[in-house]
Amino acid sequence: MTPVTDTACLVEVFSSIQGEGLYVGCRQVFVRLAGCNISCQYCDTTESFCVPEVAKIEQNSGKRDYLAIVNPVPVACLVDHIAGLFRSQHHSVSITGGEPLLQPEVVAAIGSLREKGFLIYLETNGTLPNALDKVIGRIDIVSMDFKLPSAMNGIEYWQQHEQFLQIAVRSQPFVKVVLSDETTADEIMRTTELIKKVNPAIPLIFQPVTPTNGVLAVNPQKVLLWQQFALNRLRDVRVIPQTHKMMGQL
Repeated sequence: MTPVTDTACLVEVFSSIQGEGLYVGCRQVFVRLAGCNISCQYCDTTESFCVPEVAKIEQNSGKRDYLAIVNPVPVACLVDHIAGLFRSQHHSVSITGGEPLLQPEVVAAIGSLREKGFLIYLETNGTLPNALDKVIGRIDIVSMDFKLPSAMNGIEYWQQHEQFLQIAVRSQPFVKVVLSDETTADEIMRTTELIKKVNPAIPLIFQPVTPTNGVLAVNPQKVLLWQQFALNRLRDVRVIPQTHKMMGQL
């Protein structure tokens, strides 16, 4: 059983449209927890690395009428605010970051909303399998990133990713892989073989990078070739860009 904690290190809570992965287009309540254990070259949420003095909590769905609360935020207060926003026709609660599994007790507390019929959706970098194991019983959907060495200054997370995915299959997981100009064919091969080893029915989403921090876009022809390669090994391989960037959504 995950220990109880009274407070959360929070960045923001707001209602918006899921812009990535298998559930793109769904309305969600986003809970962005502070802190991250890795540094990706293409990161677009660097503000979540540190704990802000004041967290922002939207009061009415989509209105951006934020309430400022000093960190750390009482978990009971956080859960109540999430429940209040969720009443306005949402698909699920997305727990994101940073890396939310740095605060597994908070993830578990939010996950208790499943008892009220809420779907709980975890967005994670897939590098903390022990933390996932503590909370997986309170998670419905796991959106798991594979962090490729080409985007991590050569650091490899293959072992952590395999251990993580073995736990994630106790829910409904899918894998996202960001493709950039530096992505290699060997990385695509290792990604597909790892997923196939765990369960070839797990969906794989190729996400062409939104160029940032000097990271260059992937060649479109490579995307077609890599999707074809992956489809020979896995049952469901899709190419979905960051649609929220196109729409100007948070």
